[in-house]
Amino acid sequence: MTQEQSNVITIEGKEYKQEDLNDQQNYAIAQIRDLQTKANDLKFQLDQVQASLDAFTNALISSVKEEKAEEAAAS
Repeated sequence: MTQEQSNVITIEGKEYKQEDLNDQQNYAIAQIRDLQTKANDLKFQLDQVQASLDAFTNALISSVKEEKAEEAAAS
């Protein structure tokens, strides 16, 4: 499934009316739509996790650098 316009499904460049498809095909369409939504949600969550991971990594690096600078100044 590559594209949807109202009740027309485009598969490999050919258009199909959804009402002309059988129950199994419509079930597959519903599954594909749900999985596309889940994939987008997971990408969104991964972006949030990656941003948080970067922030904590940068905070740790910064903290270590500050500690080294303080030790060097005390010497």
